[in-house]
Amino acid sequence: MDPITLEVPHMLRAPAAAANQGANAHTSQPIITGTSVLAFKYKDGIMMAADTLGAFGSMARFRDENRFMQVGDTLVGAGGDMSDFQYMKHMLEDMQTREYDMDDGQRMGTRSVYKYVSNVMYGRRNRFDPLWNAYVVGGVEGGERFLGYVNLYGTTYEADCVATGFGAHLAIPMLRKRVEGRADEVTEEEAVAVLDDCMRTLLYRDCQAFNRVRRAKVTARGVEVSEPYALQTDWSIADYVVGYGA
Repeated sequence: MDPITLEVPHMLRAPAAAANQGANAHTSQPIITGTSVLAFKYKDGIMMAADTLGAFGSMARFRDENRFMQVGDTLVGAGGDMSDFQYMKHMLEDMQTREYDMDDGQRMGTRSVYKYVSNVMYGRRNRFDPLWNAYVVGGVEGGERFLGYVNLYGTTYEADCVATGFGAHLAIPMLRKRVEGRADEVTEEEAVAVLDDCMRTLLYRDCQAFNRVRRAKVTARGVEVSEPYALQTDWSIADYVVGYGA
């Protein structure tokens, strides 16, 4: 006689285990997010800035996030879902480990990192399981400054100034007016002032922006990322906003 198997209540599969037997589920929207990353070329290399907030919807949940990653002499800045950025960081760290283990004297340059990130993003998009991020990749390779952008669709472009999130709408016009076409003239002091002005404008206008900012630069000497600092703000302008305080 064939054996008979009975499932009693305490042997039933847990709901999570049962769900895994069905269709694959992909992330349909980001959860903990970072907003704008700004970057542009200046006299000595690339300057970037991003705030330190990981927002849970409209709640300022995590206030000390680092949205920059150094890959050799290349700097990667991320906007969008923070867990997907962590996934990309693991992939880039694995790539660096493999490069180190090869021990062939070769180093992955900025353009190679940019190509790698864009291929990962485009591949995930084609599997209908995108990483919900936009990346800025910058560096100095062979004496030439490089700055590129990649979004969750794998769309890429290179420019003298780029931005993710709300910065693409509010900060890019400011950057184009003040630094585009002047990359060989803009000093580090001027670049810092421009970045602070742009980040301050975003703080005033973007409800998911934060007043603690990290600034980073990439030059021929390497990558430097500052400690978080607070922007100087003036909220007296709120009195001129129609409906404020009504």
